[in-house]
Amino acid sequence: MSDFEGPDLQSVEEELDDGSDGDGTGRVVLGVLDGTTDPEEWVDAVDAGAVLVLNVEGDLNELAAGFARDVKEDGGELMHFRDFLVVTPPGVDIDADRLN
Repeated sequence: MSDFEGPDLQSVEEELDDGSDGDGTGRVVLGVLDGTTDPEEWVDAVDAGAVLVLNVEGDLNELAAGFARDVKEDGGELMHFRDFLVVTPPGVDIDADRLN
């Protein structure tokens, strides 16, 4: 038998880079935009690097008024697509070229 012990898998898993820094980057948040969620929660999620895909239940302009300007001023993007509002953080572009 060999004296070689394989790597401690738990230690290896802890060292693996999963593509995020634990800050929300690479995360997609599905939710409902119906006025029940504090707009600051949406801003915080986008500030942390998450992409939001929100099912709009009501008047979009009214429901997004509490966070849309903040997201845009910080360099994020918003796009209404069908019944959804897609919100991305700075550096994540929404490519709508295939919709034409």
